[in-house]
Amino acid sequence: MGDVREPLRELIDCGLPQALEVMGERWSFMILRASFNGLKHFEEFLSELGIARNILSNRLAKLVEHSILKREPCADDRRKIEYRLTGKGYDLLPAMISLRQWGQKYGSEFVSEDPVLVDKADRLPIGPVSILAHDGRVLSHEDLWMIRREDLGKRVDGSQAVEGEGTQTGDVVDIEAARKVASA
Repeated sequence: MGDVREPLRELIDCGLPQALEVMGERWSFMILRASFNGLKHFEEFLSELGIARNILSNRLAKLVEHSILKREPCADDRRKIEYRLTGKGYDLLPAMISLRQWGQKYGSEFVSEDPVLVDKADRLPIGPVSILAHDGRVLSHEDLWMIRREDLGKRVDGSQAVEGEGTQTGDVVDIEAARKVASA
């Protein structure tokens, strides 16, 4: 993956150890999954997940501390608390879907997804989560490379790449065509 390797002992200068510090535990992911499914109340999480009260309390507090969930009083009963996803929490959705798809593909048991996660517009199943280049091309592990920040945009042939517009939420990307181009 390039001429440069990440300093693997360095836990501060990489986002992965920082993310795992917050999310690297089963119940945090299960609470987040329940939140994406509309659960908001402590008692709902408790009954739906079958989690111990003290563990749930601890994990919710950690997710709130890291601004993944926020605590808000209920609109209809200000004495009750709701746990709602923040923008930071919603940004974990691609990671959650990617892990879910990986589990469906490689889990020890066949997982028949029901209900099925679909695109709201046409109600067809979503495609696999992909790594996209700045311009929307689908990348494989063979396309990834590590470089120093000062070398951003410097191509192997010495020319300078100019960052394009890239894809935006809602853009249509022909994944199969992009994969064929990437593998050619």
